[in-house]
Amino acid sequence: MILRTSTTTAALSNKVSRGRAPKSVAGLVVATVLFVVLLAGCGSGRSYPSYLPKSTLHPDVDAALVGTEVRPALQVEGLPVVVKTKGFDVNVTVSGPVVPGEGLPDQPAATTCTWTVTMKDASADVPVSIADFHSVDHLGSVFLVGLVPGERSPPPVLHPGQTVTFELRAYELVGEGMMQWAPDHKHVVAYWDYTVEND
Repeated sequence: MILRTSTTTAALSNKVSRGRAPKSVAGLVVATVLFVVLLAGCGSGRSYPSYLPKSTLHPDVDAALVGTEVRPALQVEGLPVVVKTKGFDVNVTVSGPVVPGEGLPDQPAATTCTWTVTMKDASADVPVSIADFHSVDHLGSVFLVGLVPGERSPPPVLHPGQTVTFELRAYELVGEGMMQWAPDHKHVVAYWDYTVEND
């Protein structure tokens, strides 16, 4: 079909020197072909090309992931992880980092990074400790994060029915990294992938 259309377009282009009408027709044909190709490629949000294996297609990409000590979840920053342990289940989201400025003329190799942590939907009491959160950059360096200056410490325990939100801060190199949470101080149950950008 495309070869036939290309031939038609070429034939119409040869008539351009004879007048303006054929040039308009050629433009219309090209525009129509492009429109049809775009429509064929778009489809609906749940319509995938037939060559993709159906078992790997998950339209609900923003769904929460489940993280355990045996199988920690690797999530994108800003999306939730439902952490399941022997003692409790809890929904945790880490958003960020937010940096002081982007698009600056002088872009330093490192910058101040601030993450927002939200914990909710606990099935039982959940220990909350800043020391259980760590940031690891693309070079493997581990950063101990702290509270934003002036912010009150979160409660030591999150009870069922409560929501707690607090901000963590560290000074890190520009690049990729992961925020991790190990509620028992040893086993990481969730990772949030992020990028530090100031350009």
